[in-house]
Amino acid sequence: MDKLTNFFHQIRTKIAFFPTIISLAGLFLAFFMIFLEQQNISGYLMKVAPALVIDDTDTAKTILSTLIGGLISLTVFSFSMVMVLLNQASSNFSPRVLPGIISDEKHQIVLGQYIATILYNIFILISIEPTEKSYQTPGFSVLLGIILTVICLAAFIYFIHHISQAIQVGNILTAIHSRTKSEIKSIVDEQSDNSFQFPSHDHWEEYEITESGYFHGLLHDDLLELCRENDIKVIIQLHKGQFILDGTIGLLTETPINTDLKTKLMATLLFSHEELIGENYIYGFRQISEIGIKAMSPGINDPGTALNTIDYLTSLFIDLMKKADFEYLTDEEGTNWSRIKCAKFSEVLFNVMATYRLYCKHDITVMRKLLHMLKTLSNHVINSNQLTIIEEEIKQLREDANTNIENKRDLEQLDANFISWS
Repeated sequence: MDKLTNFFHQIRTKIAFFPTIISLAGLFLAFFMIFLEQQNISGYLMKVAPALVIDDTDTAKTILSTLIGGLISLTVFSFSMVMVLLNQASSNFSPRVLPGIISDEKHQIVLGQYIATILYNIFILISIEPTEKSYQTPGFSVLLGIILTVICLAAFIYFIHHISQAIQVGNILTAIHSRTKSEIKSIVDEQSDNSFQFPSHDHWEEYEITESGYFHGLLHDDLLELCRENDIKVIIQLHKGQFILDGTIGLLTETPINTDLKTKLMATLLFSHEELIGENYIYGFRQISEIGIKAMSPGINDPGTALNTIDYLTSLFIDLMKKADFEYLTDEEGTNWSRIKCAKFSEVLFNVMATYRLYCKHDITVMRKLLHMLKTLSNHVINSNQLTIIEEEIKQLREDANTNIENKRDLEQLDANFISWS
């Protein structure tokens, strides 16, 4: 990832991204149509297809004014629905699902169509000359404004359908699961083509991070270029999503480096004052877990959703076990120039299980589902270390169940085969 790509990723998640681009397109279309009207395109169409051209100035003004007022009301209503959607998603699921909903390009495109059509109709309305002048009424431009408004009405119907689907927890979970699974798969595919060879770093030079904030990635191309140009290997002791304090040891180099090179290397590290979803698969695990835990709260009381989240987590953990403990920055020749710290399988599994055990330890159904997940994972381990980690989690899960579930019959069913009815 280079600086331009990083900048695009930053603005891509903003709700005004597509509306701004499409609105500018509507503005340019208005100026282009005004130019064509100056070339008397309406006069030409009046001769070829007079039924398509509105030749009365007062009628054209009335139509455009009506379209503008209606579209403004439609836009306000649509934006209000988006706000209600975001508020409901934050209350019922998790505030961390909001970036994914906001960055939904379908919502942005529909809103952009509204604003673009409003701007188009406004400028066409302004361009209409007084009737005493010989200038032809822009009949064709008015017709195009009507067509664009009809398209907006069709987009509004689609918007209502899509927004009603977007708020459903099943679709939210599916979207998070698909995105996270794709991110893990891309890492696994990339590491299958690379070696894990990297020098020992026992006596490497350590450098402190001079910024504070959430670490959310690297400028890979820039870092790789610096390493190759200076023939130096680097270890990044930070993982995505970690909050970094000024003075944290985050950079290790094979040999001592000068201040200028240190500054350039630090510039390849990306920090933010807010958590950015980006390509961090850890957020997928956390979002799904938070939705499951929120579903178990007394205010929501939806254990079925909690069971569904465990299904999605099981699928993601199976993929995560295939990923190595470190990520590497590799050139075309297959040489590893940088090693990047990332969250390990044991850490992610512990964080997920600790959260579920705390809030679901009184519910035998969810506890059985968690045990079923762990047993499933034990059948897909890549190495013995992963099996040991899973067995420890099974032990902790049984201890919590024995402590918090008083019904003996429920405890007897803890190890029974789980039949999902969610």
